[in-house]
Amino acid sequence: MKKNTKYLLLCLAVPLAVGALSSLFTRDGMEQFQQLNKPPLTPPGWLFPVVWTILFLMMGLASYLVWRSNSPRHAVRGALALYGVQLGFNFLWTILFFHMDRYLFAFFWLVILWVLIAATALRFYRLSKTAGYLMVPYLLWVAFAGYLNFGVYLMN
Repeated sequence: MKKNTKYLLLCLAVPLAVGALSSLFTRDGMEQFQQLNKPPLTPPGWLFPVVWTILFLMMGLASYLVWRSNSPRHAVRGALALYGVQLGFNFLWTILFFHMDRYLFAFFWLVILWVLIAATALRFYRLSKTAGYLMVPYLLWVAFAGYLNFGVYLMN
C-alpha cells in the first residue's frame, strides 16, 4: 500500500475512532435522550450516527489535505494540534451530555468546541482551502447541536 494511502486511511480512522469510542462510553445515552423533552426541529435518533459518521470522514479528509499541503511544517503541525484539541473537546462533550447528563455545562463546553472548530477551520483554510471548506458542515452541525443542547437543558 502506498504511503499516502496509509496516511489517508489513518487520517480518516482517527476521527472515526474518537466517535466510536465516545459512543461506546455513552451507548445508553441515545435511549435516555429519546425520553427527554426536546426542542422543535430535533431530528430522529437514527440520523445522529449517520451525520456524525459523514462529518468525521470530512474532518479526516480535511486533516489529510492539511498534512499533504506544501505549507511550512510548523504551520501544519500547529493546525493539526488544534484539530486534535477540538477532537478531544468533541469526545468529552458527548460524555458530558449523554453519560453525565450535565446539560448546561455541556452547552458551555459545546460553545468552546464551536470556537475551537472555527479556529481549526480557519487554520485549515490557510493551508488548504478545500480542507477549510470541509470543516464548515461540522461547524454548522455543532451550532445546531448547541440549539438542541440548550433546548434540552431548558426543557428538562
